[in-house]
Amino acid sequence: MPEITTLGAASWVGHAGPDQAAAIEFYKDVIGWQIADMTVNGGPTIPGIQLEDGPIGGFSPIPEASASWTIYITVRDVDACVAKALKNGAELVYEAMDMPGVGRMATLLDPQGARFAVITYEQNG
Repeated sequence: MPEITTLGAASWVGHAGPDQAAAIEFYKDVIGWQIADMTVNGGPTIPGIQLEDGPIGGFSPIPEASASWTIYITVRDVDACVAKALKNGAELVYEAMDMPGVGRMATLLDPQGARFAVITYEQNG
């Protein structure tokens, strides 16, 4: 994953859905994305979305019942951001967790039901 240090910036996009292979083929054909396997800091290998400057996102290897995109937004403090989001009507999808070699992240639904994630990269923490 790239390590975007600008607070508030979208730094990664992730796709999850019931058929990873079909989603990859769709976006390769429609958008023209190059997809290449990438290892996330010695962890699992995922199909990464590659642009000229490097990876910008990836496709989750874990199937979900319905397909969605998640935008990861860089924040200073994931836990404080989650608490504030919940206080303001958000719902928690995935609790804050640490991903070694990447950072701390959590996934939420905003009050209108839009899915997003917040992340603090290790270099920013």
